[in-house]
Amino acid sequence: MTTSTTATDLNQPSLEPTARTGRKMSLPVLLLVIAGVLALTSLVRIITGADGITNVSQMSTALELAVPIGLAGLGGLWAERSGVVNIGLEGMMILGTWFGAWAGFQYGPWTGVLVGIAGGAIGGLLHAFVTVTFNVNHIVSGVAINILALGATRYLAPLAFEGHQGGSAKQSPPVESIGDFTIPGLSDALTELNSKGWFFVSDLAGLLGGLVTNVSWLTLVAVALIPATWWILWRSAFGLRLRSCGENPIAAESLGVNVYKYKYIAVIISGGLAGLGGAFLSIVANPFYLEGQTSGRGFIGLAAMIFGNWMPGGLALGAGLFGYTDSLNLRGGSENVHALLLLGALLLLIGAIWLAVRKKFVPALITAVIGALVFTWYATTNEVPNQVVAATPYVITLIVLALSAQRLRMPKADGLPYRKGQGK
Repeated sequence: MTTSTTATDLNQPSLEPTARTGRKMSLPVLLLVIAGVLALTSLVRIITGADGITNVSQMSTALELAVPIGLAGLGGLWAERSGVVNIGLEGMMILGTWFGAWAGFQYGPWTGVLVGIAGGAIGGLLHAFVTVTFNVNHIVSGVAINILALGATRYLAPLAFEGHQGGSAKQSPPVESIGDFTIPGLSDALTELNSKGWFFVSDLAGLLGGLVTNVSWLTLVAVALIPATWWILWRSAFGLRLRSCGENPIAAESLGVNVYKYKYIAVIISGGLAGLGGAFLSIVANPFYLEGQTSGRGFIGLAAMIFGNWMPGGLALGAGLFGYTDSLNLRGGSENVHALLLLGALLLLIGAIWLAVRKKFVPALITAVIGALVFTWYATTNEVPNQVVAATPYVITLIVLALSAQRLRMPKADGLPYRKGQGK
């Protein structure tokens, strides 16, 4: 968006604030890439015998673990599209876990969900107040909110939970189940097909089976928020104005946009989404609040948002990837991670060939050497240490960010200080 844009332009939902840079992967190409990775994973499963890497239970667990990461990432997307960096997502998730469980065990799970959203939104409001009104450094404010949320919940937990059956200083009483659904017939058919062990077909059945087996109703709400976010931010006048605040707030203000208002709205929504992710953890993933249960998912959600190039679809893929690697901790961790070493080596080899075709010979050589080292690790061992299994989601986060860094394009005014009337 430039200062020459007219006020009428701001009412055109399809208008982009600025031109995109880089190539955009079309849907057919994206589906082809996903199919290729799934085929390669199927080949690794057959070679290694690690059937757990694509079975229905693994995929169902991966979906459950991807939801809070995706919600945190969506929260970061809303804030950063308005120009506010939200490092405080972790703290807002912590508030969501505590408030969600506190209300959930007393008034029911759905009330807990709403109160969890409100808890995260309070954190978002505080972040907006400090960064937008007082122009405090966004990183400093976010870190402060993380510390404040941790301290506040640690202080409140004994007061709220001790004395109740199942409660303690670090854990809430159990929350009633929010319920889930399984599509009868289809779930059984996909599970049976997955158990056949056929190349690609069984793995695809495992992936689809995880999407229709023991799926929480709150998961459906979370998934629906992804296309809803895309439509609001990219197909509505409200979304255009909000994104203009993250691209060029001075130009937006000159066209009559109340930049402060849109930043406040975006950051409060950001906190509410992170709070919903926290409530999911303390109501669905575990039916109780437990100190430390976010385990850095707010930061991983931020990484998923960056991996997705500040777009909802890419964010969802990133959340799915991180949720899958996180699920390895719960199901056949050592065997499955060892099998994924072979998958990693093959992907690195393909990457090296692709770089060489593009005549980037030095990066291609480095990638090939790393791939050879990973394959050597796989070939000379039978399992990986449990510490490696636990660290896998965080290692994958760093690797993915490193590999995708050169194609990223953040909002131009993201994190930059802004004062009302500074363009005059």
